[in-house]
Amino acid sequence: MKKKHTTGYEVSSGNVFADLGLKDSESLLMRAELGHQILKILKSRGLKKQKDVQDVLDIGQTEVSHLMNARYHRFSEARLMAFLNKLDRKVTVHVSRRRKNEPLQEVVMA
Repeated sequence: MKKKHTTGYEVSSGNVFADLGLKDSESLLMRAELGHQILKILKSRGLKKQKDVQDVLDIGQTEVSHLMNARYHRFSEARLMAFLNKLDRKVTVHVSRRRKNEPLQEVVMA
């Protein structure tokens, strides 16, 4: 009789960076969420060439490379929000009381 192998798993906290035990996990998650939205907007506009992104966001080639390769940790949250503004997106910061088990920060796109 063959022995049945079961694979274990761990329930995520909702923040992969925290699950990995990384320092500044909340900031890293915020940057990842903002950066992901920026890439979605760039893709929806058909901006695939680095030169096109460079012109729209008014940044250098190295920064475009970091952005396009999802190295969002290279940018501050404020800088990523400024990119969203350049992409004609309004960024609103809403401060509220945290409920039990809610993340400390979240990005909600409307």
